[in-house]
Amino acid sequence: MTTLPRPTIALTADDARRIALRAQGLLGAPDRRAGVRGVLRHLGAVQLDTISVLARSHELVPYARLGAVGRTTVEDAYWKDAHAFEYWSHAACLLPVEEWPHFAFRRRAYRDRPHWNHELPDGVYEQVVKQLRAEGPLTATELGGAKRTSEWWDWSGTKVAVERALMYGEVVCVERRGWKRVYDLAERAVPAALLHDELDDSECLRRLVRLAGESLGVGTRADIADYHRLKGEQVDAVLADSGLVPVEVEGWGRPAWADPAALATPARGRHRTTLLSPFDSLIWERARTERIFGFTHRLEAYTPKPKRVYGYFAMPVLAGGRLVGRVDPAREGRTLVARQVTLDGPRAVPAVAQALLTAAGWVNCTNVRVERVDDPALREPLTAELARALG
Repeated sequence: MTTLPRPTIALTADDARRIALRAQGLLGAPDRRAGVRGVLRHLGAVQLDTISVLARSHELVPYARLGAVGRTTVEDAYWKDAHAFEYWSHAACLLPVEEWPHFAFRRRAYRDRPHWNHELPDGVYEQVVKQLRAEGPLTATELGGAKRTSEWWDWSGTKVAVERALMYGEVVCVERRGWKRVYDLAERAVPAALLHDELDDSECLRRLVRLAGESLGVGTRADIADYHRLKGEQVDAVLADSGLVPVEVEGWGRPAWADPAALATPARGRHRTTLLSPFDSLIWERARTERIFGFTHRLEAYTPKPKRVYGYFAMPVLAGGRLVGRVDPAREGRTLVARQVTLDGPRAVPAVAQALLTAAGWVNCTNVRVERVDDPALREPLTAELARALG
């Protein structure tokens, strides 16, 4: 392991929190000219998920930073002109197409992988590539069927082959159609200048560690590794050459590294007040969220209903640079329903009301109804605040 320099820069906990918010595009004026594509480049990865309550997570991420961006605008920004590709990063993520070369190490690892959960029938891989070359872009259904049975995990040979080709980098997802992946050959979908695996593993990792540090602003080794799901030893091997600066953060109790550009100017500006997707990169790592915001959050969509504490898709509320509550939303016609609201005291009421109203406008709802507030004493102030704003 490379010996790293001792930190000479000390940050307060508030310094680190503001640096993280600015790095994530949630402090300061939004770059509306760069739009959704700018958000994707800035974050480096936007996680995908099947759940759609107000909208899908990859739509909620630019909404949180830019405000009421049209949903068609979001999809076009991701998919048109070969701007993004899907791959395994923090999880299944949309990534800027400029990052294609950086994932060569992962594509090589998949090609060398000896064991898989799904068997690949002989000749099917070659047939899928041949069909895409002749007819693509195509969904798995158009290639011959995604499943053998109705069970979600029981993939057909065609689906196994095309997903394997995606992992290998021979195929990419060029859009989503009804949430189904649409596949095409990488040689057609990725710009020629980027379509190569020339970077060795060390250079791929060095670049991804640097990009993760820039997207986080400041983070521990575990934070940096988690951003693109690298192994700790992979981070250790390149951290000293990544350009990130060692820092000491008040209260963190562990080594940290920062983007030098984030340290160059004070992190100041207007704070966003917004609902956050549970899959937002500001909060997707639970330990980091607790360390920076003193806020414990977990997605309960896959928790049995009787055991849920905050709700199916509880969305943290960001206001004043802090996480001040949670809302579990739903929609009924033109009404945004707050099925369950948790507030961090009376001071959070105006911010939560504003976040609800702004989100309602974005999804074309004209009314907001609150069903349950964890602290009953705050229900009336919240409903009164909403009523005043709705007129």
